[in-house]
Amino acid sequence: MIPHERSLVDEMKDKPFALIGVNSDDTLEELKAVQKKEGITWRSFFDGPSGAIAQQFNIQGWPTVFLLDKEMKIRWKGYRSPDAKLLNELIADAEGKSAPAGEGKGEKAKSKSGD
Repeated sequence: MIPHERSLVDEMKDKPFALIGVNSDDTLEELKAVQKKEGITWRSFFDGPSGAIAQQFNIQGWPTVFLLDKEMKIRWKGYRSPDAKLLNELIADAEGKSAPAGEGKGEKAKSKSGD
């Protein structure tokens, strides 16, 4: 996922979008090594192998992806990258614009993982 995340951060740099990572590496040193090796430039939090963040959000596997809207409401949760249509719709909403043509309403509140 990291190459996709890196390109997504670059693509969305001028939009109301932020990627935040929560990492479950065993040690902070392991996390720092991965960040350097993979070129991770977005904000990442060290949570450890059984940290409070993972417990609070009931994380059952990695990666778990959440999309939050501008009011911090969870709009999607899944175990892969979100659908591009949904992501574009949420960004358009944050910018006060309509979603691009052909990108229907109603999808954004559904969870692709069944949660």
